[in-house]
Amino acid sequence: MKIRRLRAVALVAGLTASAIALAGCSSAAPAAAPSATSAAPESKTLVVSTFPFGVDQLKQAVIDPFTKATGITVQIDTGSNSDRISKLQLAAGVDPGVDVMMISDFYAALGQKDDLFQKVDASKVPALKDIASFAKESAYDGPAYSYQLNGTLYRTDALDKKQAADWSLYGNKAYAGKLALPDIAVTAGQLTISGVGTAYGKGPYDVDSAFKTMHGWAPNVLQFYSSSTEVTNLITQKEIVAADALNGFATKLVASGEPIAWTAPSKGAYMATNRAMIPKGAAHTDAAYKFIQYLLGVEAQTASAKLVGDLPVNPGATIPKEIQAVVGDIGKDPMAAGYKTLDPSKLVPTRSQWVDRFAREVTAK
Repeated sequence: MKIRRLRAVALVAGLTASAIALAGCSSAAPAAAPSATSAAPESKTLVVSTFPFGVDQLKQAVIDPFTKATGITVQIDTGSNSDRISKLQLAAGVDPGVDVMMISDFYAALGQKDDLFQKVDASKVPALKDIASFAKESAYDGPAYSYQLNGTLYRTDALDKKQAADWSLYGNKAYAGKLALPDIAVTAGQLTISGVGTAYGKGPYDVDSAFKTMHGWAPNVLQFYSSSTEVTNLITQKEIVAADALNGFATKLVASGEPIAWTAPSKGAYMATNRAMIPKGAAHTDAAYKFIQYLLGVEAQTASAKLVGDLPVNPGATIPKEIQAVVGDIGKDPMAAGYKTLDPSKLVPTRSQWVDRFAREVTAK
């Protein structure tokens, strides 16, 4: 059987390329310094940078209600994680035209390495006391506002939950050519590597064991995917029976009645978070703190779960039945269910090396 594989993308190199491309573009000019008698612009203006997808849903769930509650006008800036970090690098601590950046944890850590963010002052965000412990871990300068669980997306007409939860599934020759795994370039990629390192090695950062194990699985893998569309198409079209994937990939598929489910791994369960960060040089920090406070509250967390599909970090938020149908009780307390976060200090310095090794040792033909 012909096996398709995608080679890993060197993200660190990509960041450099993005910075060069952005150098030729003009960014928004810094706002003029307010006079001593005009504090209104500080409290009535905010620029939020977010992901390029789900913007309409975010606006409906969080942005518009925030404006209604506070009177603060929000401008939305979008882009890929790497491009948005490059924008901050180019600003070099001078007003980057962004006041709050909603970004994945790995890229938040990359930005911290380059001193691009300021530490969120807990005294200005009372809601921090209400959110889950993993959402306010000290490894990051800003809190998590949502999270994603890694596990296995599978066809219920081909596998049962116990089979899907066992990492050995990917080494089972009975399913050769009917399985998919994430490329290291996507969020699930590192979570998978860490899960395999825990299940077959010494822990989440034991990439030697993980890469060796995954190399042995490679002949069974139809595709090392690089987008949610790829993997959902493969499983709905019955080209594969299972794939390691984030829980969010399953929500619409399960709700539609497809014979598809998602389950957590029996060992080596890791999750990723999305963080709310305040860039250094941000022009409207007062409004930024008000936004983060609102974002972490029960109202916004509930609405975001319902409309955006985010798992909430505030335990008081209501998780919609569509998400509950996928994750079950895990959403109530992922840590109690065995999920862990990864230490960014172990990932950022090694990223370039691990991307290269993944391409050579796992996906190479």
